[in-house]
Amino acid sequence: MQAMNRRSFLGSSVATGGLLGASAAVPAWARGASLQHGGIIRTGFDEVSGRDIRLTVGEGMRVVQGRRGHAVAVNGTIPGPLVRLREGEPVRIHVTNALQEDTSVHWHGLLVPFQFDGVPGVSFPGIRPGETFVYDLPAIRQSGTYWWHSHSGLQEQSGHYGPLVVDPAEPDPIQADRDYVLLLSEFTPLHSHTIMDKLKKGEAYFNMQQRSWTDDYDLTGEERRMWAKMRMMPTDITDVSGSTYTYLANGMGPEEGLEYLFRPGERVRFRVMNGSAMSFFNIRIPGAKLTIVAADGIAVRPVEVDEFQIGTAETYDFLVEPTGEAMAVVAESMDRSGMALAHLVSRPGARAAVPALREPPLLTMAAMGMAGMDHGGMDHGSSATAGTDQSMVDHSAMGHETVPAQTSTPEMMSAAAMGDMNMRDTSLLPPDVHVGPGIDMVSMNPVDRMGDPGIGLDKVPHRVLTYNDLVALEANRYARTPSRQMEIHLTGNMERYMWSFDGKKFSAVTDDPIRFAYNERVRVRLVNDTMMAHPIHLHGHFFELVNGAPAEHQPLKNVVIVQPGGSATFDLTANEEGDWAFHCHLLYHMHSGMFQIVTVAPRGEEAEEPRVGSDR
Repeated sequence: MQAMNRRSFLGSSVATGGLLGASAAVPAWARGASLQHGGIIRTGFDEVSGRDIRLTVGEGMRVVQGRRGHAVAVNGTIPGPLVRLREGEPVRIHVTNALQEDTSVHWHGLLVPFQFDGVPGVSFPGIRPGETFVYDLPAIRQSGTYWWHSHSGLQEQSGHYGPLVVDPAEPDPIQADRDYVLLLSEFTPLHSHTIMDKLKKGEAYFNMQQRSWTDDYDLTGEERRMWAKMRMMPTDITDVSGSTYTYLANGMGPEEGLEYLFRPGERVRFRVMNGSAMSFFNIRIPGAKLTIVAADGIAVRPVEVDEFQIGTAETYDFLVEPTGEAMAVVAESMDRSGMALAHLVSRPGARAAVPALREPPLLTMAAMGMAGMDHGGMDHGSSATAGTDQSMVDHSAMGHETVPAQTSTPEMMSAAAMGDMNMRDTSLLPPDVHVGPGIDMVSMNPVDRMGDPGIGLDKVPHRVLTYNDLVALEANRYARTPSRQMEIHLTGNMERYMWSFDGKKFSAVTDDPIRFAYNERVRVRLVNDTMMAHPIHLHGHFFELVNGAPAEHQPLKNVVIVQPGGSATFDLTANEEGDWAFHCHLLYHMHSGMFQIVTVAPRGEEAEEPRVGSDR
């Protein structure tokens, strides 16, 4: 059978499991009109399962802690329902669009045929108003913790997302007395396009923590002048902050009291999904140890930590044994402008003390790509590397990039020297990176920073998870030496709010995608030439982080955070044919151009072996 390419597929009005007429009955709550005229969307989610599942996308008003705003809901709730599937079983998911604009659903992390991946313009045309699309998925090939969301416009910000759990066919190796979903996200009364408009007009619009001459940040006058000369801000941690967002746990604000019940002596499993549009969260339960057992749905060797950072679109599973009457589950935003909050309780209404927000972090020179350079004490090493092959970990490449605002910054080079540096030295870029107004910074020394615990967590007095702690529980079936290498630069102009790969902004279906032969094994190095952390997601595949673990136990993920000014490396076996999205999962970065298409050739067009050397 001849493989179907992107253009023939998108040009076809009918495909397997494709669009149905809108004649199927639509429940009253999901009809656009009923929700537009005063209908209030319900908080929290139900569960749908079985081999025939129906979802309806509608819109209405939403209220969170007294704040109202327009929202997009699925089956009448935000988050949408927990979709529970079973490994080895097929499923047909009918998605009806009751909006007045196109919509879609992407099954984040789920391995599906590319035409059911749910990305309009890449893998299918999208779901038009009044129509139903059937995702006709063959036997599910995996188990674990995932999530789903819209890939149409900015609908994800408005509430079009939900949890996804695939139960294993065999007994689950992760045993717990209780199994809970914790889906993190944000709410804002602003329309998503209003946020986009404000970011384009002034990227610091939502940064209410930016420095002033009367703030408490421990910066000297010389340092302040240095940052001003470089036209950069050490407080530019996130684009949209708690000044606008209310951070949510399962759709509930921190004052709304989400509770998880437990009995003393029980082991509780949390499936944490970061379904936010723009936020990283730091997760901890004060007084408890967290045992990380899975990352992006795939089991890892257990790692005990006190705290971990979860980037946008990542998922982590952890085990905890709560004690006492109650414990606080804290998800503090990375810039410490707010938190999502839940409560582990032995009885309804019980509460533990909730810690105050910590001091906001500041960026240092590592965020400008200077980590590892000889500027006095930058290289502190990883906070933890348990379970890795220490002989394979380059600790000299693990400079940390942040300091809490209340501490001094002796590791920063002199302000005068920093102010004189050319942060836009494009001679450092490979020749195929497009140089233009879309690039306002070039990383001067982009060392591997997967040993970093995340912005703001390098100085905390307890153990924090890093990528270097992750080791696959089971040996990888596809582990072999890569046949070639490629390098992709994450580029941007923060002042103009332009984002791209290799200086090229994506705006439409491209004739120049990133191409892989079927079953080709490639080592990919991502270089971050910006001062922001980017969670990079590849659809349709899991890749293996090159983190110092033995090759056959490199951890599998589908999202990797690339720290500011640094690099991250993964090995990819391109064994899923078709066209796949590859993008930053910060919604407004993706919407502004940090997006590309990966094309994997059909089965039978394998790469010639061996292919060695560098090929971008």
